[in-house]
Amino acid sequence: MTGRYYELPSLTALAVFEASARHSSLKLAAGELNVTPSAVSRQVKAIEAEIGVQLFIRNGKGVTLTAEGEELYGVLANSFSRTSDAVRSIKRSNRAKNVKLACSDVFATMWLIPQMPDFWRGHPEIMVDHLISDDMWNFRRAEVELRVRFGRGTWSDETSEFLFDECVYPVCSPTFAARHAGAVTADLPHLPLLDVNWVGPDWIGWTDALRTAGLPHTTFDGRRFGKFNVALQAAMADQGLVIGWHRIVGDLVEQGTLVRFTDLVINSPGGYYLTWNANYELSPAALILRDWLRSVAGITRAGLRPLATVD
Repeated sequence: MTGRYYELPSLTALAVFEASARHSSLKLAAGELNVTPSAVSRQVKAIEAEIGVQLFIRNGKGVTLTAEGEELYGVLANSFSRTSDAVRSIKRSNRAKNVKLACSDVFATMWLIPQMPDFWRGHPEIMVDHLISDDMWNFRRAEVELRVRFGRGTWSDETSEFLFDECVYPVCSPTFAARHAGAVTADLPHLPLLDVNWVGPDWIGWTDALRTAGLPHTTFDGRRFGKFNVALQAAMADQGLVIGWHRIVGDLVEQGTLVRFTDLVINSPGGYYLTWNANYELSPAALILRDWLRSVAGITRAGLRPLATVD
């Protein structure tokens, strides 16, 4: 039978002894270790029996160390402290190079990913794990360090930082716009409308847009899509009008891939926010990514200013 390589008592027993010596109390050690005082007492007796010396003197107020106990405690306290420092250092090193960022599908596709080459050039050592879903409930808070969320900036137990605001307007392909040249806002209910099924309370669909514009909206006969990206593709394929979110489609409009249709512009009730768990410190990698997102958001605010809108 092979013995322990270092000929030491079990680490559990040593940890129990160290906690008892540090507190000068078996009861307080039991509370720290989440075990019963009797379990602590058994471990202490076991280590004393294995070593063959008495380590504690019991008294009415707790325990005091014998000379042998003082010697063992001094070595253990130093070793445990150094081990703890090493573990924390390893954790910091791993976290310094990895960060999980969550955002919606359309935000990732249309805004974030096109910006990321700039981040990689500056920080090639950091790995960003992109968690992408249109349903933020898919992410457990403990899994994600940073999120880009659309809303009003108030979420339970999350720190939120404003990135940029938003407005919406109808967009379509150049071919569709040419085919319906001369159309005005009042004509919108009579044209092919491409809508998106959405669960977010701040999402603006065609019903909301038509209501805001004071147009008929009691029934909706347009085409519906499960994702905004798909609705955009349908609009670019001359199938109709989609509500374009300025911060998402602005580049496509500037490039001429999409064109604005009529002068209708509506303020969005929400904006884009960078958020993180208010109960935990961000890792070094997350801090670097957060600062970069702040910088790029500032460029977005300056370069794509909201238009005159209908409230």
